[in-house]
Amino acid sequence: MLLCPPLYAITHKRSAPEATVFKDFSFSAISAGLVAVLVGFSSSAVIIFQATEAAGTNAEQAASWLWALGLGMGITSIGLSLQHRLPLVTAWSTPGAAVLAVSLPGFTLGDAIGAFMVTGLLIWLAGATGQFERLTERLSPAIANAMLAGVLLPFGLDAFKALEHQPWIAGSMLATYILIRLVIPRYTILTVAAIGLGVTAALGELDGANWQWAWGHPVWQAPTWSVSALLSLALPLFLVTMASQNLPGIATLVAAGYRSPTSSMLKWTGSTTFFLAPFGAFALNLAAITAAICMTEDAHPDKTKRYTAAISAGLFYTLLGLMAATVVAFFHAVPSEYLAALAGLALLPTIGASLSTALVDTREREAALVTFLVTAGNLTLFGLGGAFWGLLLGYAVKGGRAWMERRQQSTPSPT
Repeated sequence: MLLCPPLYAITHKRSAPEATVFKDFSFSAISAGLVAVLVGFSSSAVIIFQATEAAGTNAEQAASWLWALGLGMGITSIGLSLQHRLPLVTAWSTPGAAVLAVSLPGFTLGDAIGAFMVTGLLIWLAGATGQFERLTERLSPAIANAMLAGVLLPFGLDAFKALEHQPWIAGSMLATYILIRLVIPRYTILTVAAIGLGVTAALGELDGANWQWAWGHPVWQAPTWSVSALLSLALPLFLVTMASQNLPGIATLVAAGYRSPTSSMLKWTGSTTFFLAPFGAFALNLAAITAAICMTEDAHPDKTKRYTAAISAGLFYTLLGLMAATVVAFFHAVPSEYLAALAGLALLPTIGASLSTALVDTREREAALVTFLVTAGNLTLFGLGGAFWGLLLGYAVKGGRAWMERRQQSTPSPT
């Protein structure tokens, strides 16, 4: 049955004593969770707003979408990380939101909500059957790391492009990054964020005129059922979320050296999507970019305790949902270059480690390089993004090489 995992898992599965969880927390883990939320929200919130506009929502309903998504990401990030003791950060489906922004015109808001509920059910079924987990168990660490490096490369490049338009802001953040990493590396990104915000305010680039403190609240949006909406909205939303979000998210986890509780994650995100869909949660999935921030030594030197960074991200996501109007105002108040520099610098260690791991094995180097280039180039075909095609073509090269080697071994040598 469609049992909500958040309540069941927390009360019945592997719930360590609270003292143990609190002991595992560190200031660096909390700061990593905060940066992950800042990066995740700033990189794709605009697409969410485009999707709400395409759905024909009013301001109150649109705020409810952000409330539901923030709460959903908080519940699943905290619950999954507590259950499995892994840094499992979830996110809204950014490519899913892009699909909705294009596909929603012509459908009613009720049709959209019904499609969201079906999408959640499909994601849950993918986890309950276990088929998707069996597929992801065969992920190659080299190709997974190459995919991750390709996904993150634009963020690293944007950090340095920000120097062109805001040299003082981006420059101060870069200088702080270089200096603090030599002294107290665990608190580098939090220090970078604080210094950058201070310089932004000093230069008069911080627009606080429209800031407001306000609580978000849920607005029930009744579903309606349409075969056309299910085929045009639910099915594409499900497919793009699985291929362009969950698959890269699982690959990111594998690349960091963790096991992937794929079926559990799908059941959590699917059921949470289903129950929060009437309030605007269209699709939740495992994160890749924001999760990577919580998987580095900067989050916690002990790999087994980095799950606390993901829990911290979940708490901040919950706060984001509860105070949606205030959070939106902050992101409108700071320059885009500040957010770009913060995201890129936070991800630099992960980019370097991923490239190093991807290319170390000469037998898989070509496949990894193809994966990296296709992903970084963001090849998009049939609505599927570069991460999906990078993995597909990388495995095609890997499979072709393996086939040629087997053929050469089976061919008798000339006498």
